Amino acid sequence: MTLETDLLALNQKLDALTAQVAYLTEQARLAQQERESRADLVDTAMPIAREAMDIVTRELEEVQEEIRMEDLLRLSKKLLRHVPQLEMLLDQLDSLSDLLATVGPISREMITKLTDLMDELDRKGYFAFARGGGRLVDNVVTSFTEEDVNRLSDNIVLILNTVKDMTQPEIMSFVRNTLLLAEEEVSQPVDTSMWSILRQMQDPAVRRGLALTLRILRAIGVQSVNGQPVQSSS
Repeated sequence: MTLETDLLALNQKLDALTAQVAYLTEQARLAQQERESRADLVDTAMPIAREAMDIVTRELEEVQEEIRMEDLLRLSKKLLRHVPQLEMLLDQLDSLSDLLATVGPISREMITKLTDLMDELDRKGYFAFARGGGRLVDNVVTSFTEEDVNRLSDNIVLILNTVKDMTQPEIMSFVRNTLLLAEEEVSQPVDTSMWSILRQMQDPAVRRGLALTLRILRAIGVQSVNGQPVQSSS
């Protein structure tokens, strides 16, 4: 039993030693691969580094008279002194980039809708109307003097009230109907003889129209110089 125990212990030690040797061999292989990778990287990077150094050297030769070593050191110190601000600026740029990535699709959709709306307004003639309105305003501005504008501002309330009275529905309907009837009557032959006029005076509508016309003429006649109606007994 003692010999078997010793052999078992020896086998266990041999197994452990074999495992350690295998581990060391694997580590050596990995280290060799790493060294070879570093060597390949150095072989690849060295030409690039030499080319970069040549470019930097050529560029610095062009500005070596304007830039001194003291300037570079001062710039380096300033950059190091402001590293926290630079980090904050980079963080803000990252946030801005995220914001643009979020807002980008929304803004594109808004631009598309705005473009469609502008195209629809153009088809309906809004822009042509605006251009015509611009020319109208330009003509008005160039046709009135400063004195005219001052007088207009003094009477703007009276003008607006007059326009409001003239645009009442009953006034507009009366003017429109009168114009339509006048257009129809103008195309008809007119008998201007005295007998024809006397026959028309027998028409109640003609007499009423004549009476209204005379009343309006009387109202115009009694206007004072300043445009205010004169109160008179009728």
